[in-house]
Amino acid sequence: MNAIQKYFKYRQSLIDQYAKGDMTKREYLQRNYEAVIYGDIGPFRNMDTLEKALFNYQYYNALAKEMKTVSTTRDMDYELKRDYMEKSNYYYSKKDKATLTALRMLDYKGVVAYFIKIRSKFLKGKLFEIVIEEEGIILHSTSTLILKCLREEGVFQEECRKSVIDDYVNRRY
Repeated sequence: MNAIQKYFKYRQSLIDQYAKGDMTKREYLQRNYEAVIYGDIGPFRNMDTLEKALFNYQYYNALAKEMKTVSTTRDMDYELKRDYMEKSNYYYSKKDKATLTALRMLDYKGVVAYFIKIRSKFLKGKLFEIVIEEEGIILHSTSTLILKCLREEGVFQEECRKSVIDDYVNRRY
């Protein structure tokens, strides 16, 4: 088992613990963040395999969420708060690059995407789910470029559905 496979196995154990109620969403996010930051892999400059692209998705998603969380610290200076939000947005853009790389590697085959029902007023009508059916992989994005590509490839379903991981996406952290 290579390092990426070990990470995904560990991540699955975190997901299982979260699903059983053994940890909160914040604890899950923190442990996943630590796994990608302190692990001995990635991010990869050359995403030449689906595995590497999906790891980069997780890596940058974890960093983006952490920066966003830090930005909500009480009594933080406005400039510092803004810096953390800019970092968060930067990491989300890197995550979207990994998403697009993965979709192109798959040639959009076995992919279904749709907007999801979300409690957040900010994300309503913006956040969509990408399901890579055969792999059992669920990705999320708000990228207008990815949305355009999904529509062009005919895999975006123009409907709003409950997320496959509804409890997770609609739980605050």
